[in-house]
Amino acid sequence: MTNLFLTLFVMAFFAAGFARPFLFVLAYAYIDIVAPQKISWGLLQAIPISLLAFILMTIAWAMREDKRGVHFSLRQSLMLVLLLYCGMTTLGADFPDEAAAKWSWVWKALVFAMFLPMTLRTRLRIEALTLVMVLGVAVITIDGGLKTLTGGGGYGELKLLVNDNTGLYEGSIISTVAICLIPIALWLARFGTIFPPGRLVWLFAAGVCFSAMLMPVGTQARTGLICVGVLGLLMLRSTERRFTYIAVIAVGALIAIPLLPQSFTERMSTIQNHQADQSASTRVAVWKWTIDFAKSHPFGGGFEAYRQDSVTYDKVITQTLSNNTTQISTQQVQESGRAYHSSYFEMLGEQGYPGIGLWLLLHVLGVVQMEVIRRRFRKTPNPQLAWISPLADALQQAQIVYLVGGSFVGIAFQPFCYMLVGLQCGLHAYVRRLDEAAEEARRLAERDARIARRIAMIAQENAGTEPQIETAIRHDRPAGPMIGARSQPPLPAIPPRTTPPTS
Repeated sequence: MTNLFLTLFVMAFFAAGFARPFLFVLAYAYIDIVAPQKISWGLLQAIPISLLAFILMTIAWAMREDKRGVHFSLRQSLMLVLLLYCGMTTLGADFPDEAAAKWSWVWKALVFAMFLPMTLRTRLRIEALTLVMVLGVAVITIDGGLKTLTGGGGYGELKLLVNDNTGLYEGSIISTVAICLIPIALWLARFGTIFPPGRLVWLFAAGVCFSAMLMPVGTQARTGLICVGVLGLLMLRSTERRFTYIAVIAVGALIAIPLLPQSFTERMSTIQNHQADQSASTRVAVWKWTIDFAKSHPFGGGFEAYRQDSVTYDKVITQTLSNNTTQISTQQVQESGRAYHSSYFEMLGEQGYPGIGLWLLLHVLGVVQMEVIRRRFRKTPNPQLAWISPLADALQQAQIVYLVGGSFVGIAFQPFCYMLVGLQCGLHAYVRRLDEAAEEARRLAERDARIARRIAMIAQENAGTEPQIETAIRHDRPAGPMIGARSQPPLPAIPPRTTPPTS
């Protein structure tokens, strides 16, 4: 039944795209987030629906979309440079086959992020993409949240829609992305027009946010807990009733902590003492190895370069003896081929110093752009533009959470995060078109004002012309200078007729 529903839903999405080309963009975003071909079987697995949506989206835009006012922004240019640079490092990668496999989906994520701003021309389109992103991730988080509530969670044990530990179905990644989702879902509940604000909309938004908060608990990912704390601080800046907000958070924490499973609290305690946890100790050792690797490989080793690492570290072991004494010892551990578990070190190891520089500049510019837009439209008197500042604030919060979460999980090229970047670029392009329209209206108003002043000046200079014309008509002589001929001398007088004209 699930297979039939997903197949019909995807086919309906494609069919609707032939009538409304922008729906191909939404179809590609949905497929990239949810990956229905992994959940279903049969037709959706037999055909490359992601590639098909990508091709249809591109052709529909090229043939049927309005391209007036389309600009290629600085951040889109940075993504293009990053795309070309990653292609070059892939050609010379230390592990060519593995690098080619990662490149096969990285280039699509970058191209789609560059393409998005050229399609997000209206508020409705911006909101539609935002809605698909929220609902797409919510499909995964709601499933994971229900399983967490029924006791199905655990580190490496929470099974989401599919038994797959890649992409958004990996525990640490979905925990980070789920927390990024919260401010955007709240914006939709407050300013959405596709589903106008109401009790049911707010109830569903609350359910989505609650399921997102359950992801760090269900996956027991320490990254998710850190992201929750960061988002709490960011939302404190945006809320108007800060003391009420702090009180609600405090009460909620007091209620939730006793209800958390013991395995969760024990794993979260390793945040303070990473040397006692092998996973955390491995990450620190790999980060040190990456720094040394970049010194000898300043341009990186290409995708999957971590496969050549070899690290040795001391793990601290604490034991409580029968006489209530604590015994501390160390154990040397040696591992190889361990992943970076950090977006920053992922970029440094794979793309070198130029790659991490481009990546950081891309995201720092996004934070700055959203802050500029947030402040500019924060107190706008136009109610039709009141949605812009809160959306910029939500996108900025989501990006900062992503950057913080990316410190502990390798999501430098996660497609969903580049959709956030594309959405930010789309909002920035929308504001730019508003500015261009306002500038055009200002120029037209100035031109009309200049014309009006010119007419008034000419009328003032030619005051009294009409009585002169009437007198000239009565006496059969010219009336003197006329409008538009002030610099010409008066025409000579025509002598009166003395004899009748000949036939």
